[in-house]
Amino acid sequence: MIRRTLARFGIDPYLLALLGTVAVAILLPARGQGAVVANQAVSVAVALLFFLYGARLSPKAVWEGLLHWRLQSLVFASTYILFPVLGLGLTKAFGAWLSPALILGLMFVCVLPSTVQSSIAFTSIARGNVAAALCSASVSNLFGMVVTPLLVMLLLDSKGVGFSAEAMKSIALQLLLPFAAGQLLRPWIGSLLQRYKAVISIVDRGSILLVVYDAFSEGMAAGIWSQVTIGDLAMVILLDMVLLAAVLAITTLLSRRLGFSKEDEIVIVFCGSKKSLASGIPMANILFPGQALGLVVLPLMLFHQIQLFACATLAQRYARRPADPHPDPAAPAMLGPAKA
Repeated sequence: MIRRTLARFGIDPYLLALLGTVAVAILLPARGQGAVVANQAVSVAVALLFFLYGARLSPKAVWEGLLHWRLQSLVFASTYILFPVLGLGLTKAFGAWLSPALILGLMFVCVLPSTVQSSIAFTSIARGNVAAALCSASVSNLFGMVVTPLLVMLLLDSKGVGFSAEAMKSIALQLLLPFAAGQLLRPWIGSLLQRYKAVISIVDRGSILLVVYDAFSEGMAAGIWSQVTIGDLAMVILLDMVLLAAVLAITTLLSRRLGFSKEDEIVIVFCGSKKSLASGIPMANILFPGQALGLVVLPLMLFHQIQLFACATLAQRYARRPADPHPDPAAPAMLGPAKA
């Protein structure tokens, strides 16, 4: 009942959980030995998160998705080229108006992989190519474990980010190794995970909430809220909205100019415009040691909700289009509209 009411007003229940977690961290931050335990719990939670992701991702789906190389190339270019270019422009133009940690957070948003669940869900609502969306979002996250740290090194290192070979080692141990282990064990545990999707979802989201709590607890100890004003928050929200609007407009225009079908256009727009909170917060925890992590992830948390509002509205608009009376019978099955 509560979930339906929130959905009616376009409110994501998980956003409320995130805000509640931030509130708990502000009121009851982990200190002393509690902070040590929280840090250790975060390491375990992040490893578990990527293990489960590896166990659920079908290698066949990734391989089939790669065959649609034009679509995948455009989504990849939007995620890892267009976003960083726009981010560099925005941070250069408005860098003097925000703290270094918030500017860092805005650029970090721009180098993250796409979302998985919401990209697929919105593509399905919009009557797009769901199979291609599944592959595209999955490949984006798989590549992101390598591409995102490299982009951080190339674009953010000069701004004081604590990126190093040690950070790459942490990425390998906490993200890539658990992911690979999940892939190896998938034949034996994949069906079990399918049967207990609700439990796995709780573990997924609970892991992120734990990382958020730890990040903002450390931020309280560092006094981050004394560094943020209402003007700062308004500026971050405005820049997030400008960034998302620009990417939505550019991906829509390019997909039409390059002759993609409407179903594939939907995939390009939704997968190419989103940024993953689930991957971003664990990566930030590894890539930015010694930074005011609460401030760094704040632009990502705001962007996450803005993209949900915008894409939910856009998906409904796509869904209202008339059905194609003459579908192309020669189109490969995997490239056409897929069932959710």
